[in-house]
Amino acid sequence: MLFDRVLIANRGEIAVRIIRTLRALGITAVAVHTPSDAGSRHVREADVALQVPSYLDVEAIIGAARESGAQAVHPGYGFLAENAAFARRCAESGLVFVGPPPAAIEAMGDKIRAKATVSAAGVPVVPGAAEPGLEDWRDFPALIKPSAGGGGKGMILVRSAAELPDALASARRTARAAFGDDTLLIERYVERPRHIEIQVLADAHGGAVHLGERECSLQRRHQKIVEEAPSPFLTPETRASMGAAAVEAARAVGYVGAGTVEFIVDGVTGAYHFMEMNTRLQVEHPVTELVTGLDLVELQLRVAAGERLPFAQEDVRLDGHAVEARVYAEDPARGFLPTGGRVLALREPGMRDRAGTTVVRVDSGLAEGGVVGSEFDPMMAKVIAWAPGRAAAYRALDRALARTAVLGVVTNVPFLRALTAHPAVAAGELDTGLVERVLPELLPEAETPEEVRAAAGLVFHDLPRGDDPWEVADGWRIGEPAWTTWRLESRDGVHAVQVRGLPAETAEVRVGDEAVPARIHRDGAELTVTLGGRSERYLCVRDGDTLWLGRDGASWSFTRHHIGDPGDRPGAAAAGDGVVRSPMPGTVLVVKAQQGERVSEGQPLVIVEAMKMEHTVTAPRDGVVSELTVQAGQPVDMDAVLAVVTAEEA
Repeated sequence: MLFDRVLIANRGEIAVRIIRTLRALGITAVAVHTPSDAGSRHVREADVALQVPSYLDVEAIIGAARESGAQAVHPGYGFLAENAAFARRCAESGLVFVGPPPAAIEAMGDKIRAKATVSAAGVPVVPGAAEPGLEDWRDFPALIKPSAGGGGKGMILVRSAAELPDALASARRTARAAFGDDTLLIERYVERPRHIEIQVLADAHGGAVHLGERECSLQRRHQKIVEEAPSPFLTPETRASMGAAAVEAARAVGYVGAGTVEFIVDGVTGAYHFMEMNTRLQVEHPVTELVTGLDLVELQLRVAAGERLPFAQEDVRLDGHAVEARVYAEDPARGFLPTGGRVLALREPGMRDRAGTTVVRVDSGLAEGGVVGSEFDPMMAKVIAWAPGRAAAYRALDRALARTAVLGVVTNVPFLRALTAHPAVAAGELDTGLVERVLPELLPEAETPEEVRAAAGLVFHDLPRGDDPWEVADGWRIGEPAWTTWRLESRDGVHAVQVRGLPAETAEVRVGDEAVPARIHRDGAELTVTLGGRSERYLCVRDGDTLWLGRDGASWSFTRHHIGDPGDRPGAAAAGDGVVRSPMPGTVLVVKAQQGERVSEGQPLVIVEAMKMEHTVTAPRDGVVSELTVQAGQPVDMDAVLAVVTAEEA
């Protein structure tokens, strides 16, 4: 019998996605949230919500489950999802943990132990070694991994024996800081490997199946970006062999529930080796759901309630092709630094085309008015497309990304569109190093397009100034109308845009040397801009003195820049004014300089942390720290002034 009430020990898009299935099953959804997350979308959509100090506070979450009357706890992914101690505490408290037994979590959570376990079950593993004696490894290239880690954190590629000592020391520091365990292992590195994973399901009655594979080779710094199902590389024979190996790996640890067995696959020979098992739902599970027609969260719940799997391996069918892109609050143009901010306007696609041959799904934790902060992982949403074939699925995904707009927060959507349109991706010629090799081709243009600058100038020119007709900015003069010059500051500098006339009726705009006829039409947040006979549609919203425009998945922000403004904004700072600004919203971890101190260009001044990432901000020139406006522990916004370095007089 299914549960009546389930607590979700998570937040964001995965919590919203779990709520969707609970609602469809008639199960009461209980959310938890931290104080800063009280207004989040998953809280709004839940039936009941309780506050906890942290999503990692085991006792607080157990207490919330008891208080709410929940019978089960779904951990989602991240946070406590692969925490065996949490699974045990749930059982001790009379709660069902919607996941595998603690022993299975422990067996697969330690990479060294996991490799030994699955190898004994006949599953091929990558040749490697564990502590002690890693310093004696001589089979290069090799990959160092934290035994207790996941998600690519702490992994280091080593190509020679000379690099090994420093790499081991660095990996140990990272593993100790990230996982509290500096135990390492080393494996032979497969050149240009493909990362392919198998979705498995097992019940408590001995039933176990796989649901095919997901291709996860499009990665940056060992982090997945785009995933698809099925893989364009596998033959039916290899799929069946890898699927059987994944099921054996799950059986080897007494697995129950949904899990994913990850393999590294040689892109030339097709040879595959076990890499690790994730004992939880994966971020990319929607592509499997779309090609199988199954709801994995529902199956998790049914298995956790003691039900048998409702189908056998021969009943599993893969239909069509699905591809998923992860939408992050990060800025590719700034080295993928985390961003953030308040969501001022939001457009998310979700559609089935008229012929019913493509489907787009969005799993999202976003809502207008919500704040994307620096406390949590920067992934905000996932856009997933399904079609009968791979090329059609990628086309549908591109159209969906073009219809995605998150104004108020810089995202990676333009980067995703460039990646999914790359010829190697279209051809299915994937490997885990592809993104890094072609990265310069995928980054957005640094300069704001002229037509976008013109649109921003027209909107500023059209803003109401009062009821007095003499305040209408039509540039009326005896003779020819006058031009009004707008100095608009965006991320790449201060731009001059000249406008004359009334943009809502008839006007002219000049960004460079040429003036073109222009007109705008606004309908709420929708904006149509016509320049010289060509019309473009934007999403448009103001936030105080800042204007945001969104089009084709990209977004731009503009602030009116007045003559005489101090040169301490991003565009002016490039001119060498000595102002040091935060590259991302976050928290100041360390202040490494003092006011009045002489510093050299490139010397570290402040370390800012956001979304599990540290960034060292350095002095832009030689000089004296004349202003120091922050201290350790202080939250800062993106582009907030941290310090000013004044050049010493000669």
